[in-house]
Amino acid sequence: MTEESRIHLSAHTLKGIAHPIRVRLLGLLRSEGPSTATKLAERIGQSSGVTSYHLRQLAQYGFVEEDASLGTGRERWWRSSHRSTTLETPAAREAPLETEIYMRAIAAASAERVDRWLGESVALPPEWDDAMGLNDYALLLTSDEATELTKRLLDILKDYRPYYEQPVPEGAERVEVQLNIMPLLGRTAADSADSSPATPTEEN
Repeated sequence: MTEESRIHLSAHTLKGIAHPIRVRLLGLLRSEGPSTATKLAERIGQSSGVTSYHLRQLAQYGFVEEDASLGTGRERWWRSSHRSTTLETPAAREAPLETEIYMRAIAAASAERVDRWLGESVALPPEWDDAMGLNDYALLLTSDEATELTKRLLDILKDYRPYYEQPVPEGAERVEVQLNIMPLLGRTAADSADSSPATPTEEN
């Protein structure tokens, strides 16, 4: 992925994206392509006035832009200005409130996509049975180990085809990989009683 296709969040631009509706609208424009405030309103169950306002806010902060090649002049079409968003530590530390709002919106959107997948997974052809799963692993790591783990997993993901690459190979489906590494501060009594806390556990 080129840097031109990525927006790096700053304390300033976090103010423009730190809203659940804006996170959702931006996600839809990236995954489904250009759209209008009216069409997006139907998708998320809001009024076109609400989606129009949030689209203008996203445009003000550089996340979306008007697509002049579409539309009839009566309705504005919007497209995402970038393929992805990156939030790095300096910006997150500088704007902690906006960062929490943004991250909670990301988490909610991710949970919604998991819920949708669970409802649709039974319709997938058999060859996908061993290719999908819902897993979590409990590890005991230092901060350096967790940082290294994140880097290694991201390096693996970079070897695979992004969702927007063309042409699309036969048999390819859009696959979402959710990568969450969450240090859980404050161990419970049950955790402390675990005789082997460093042993990975898996839930399907």
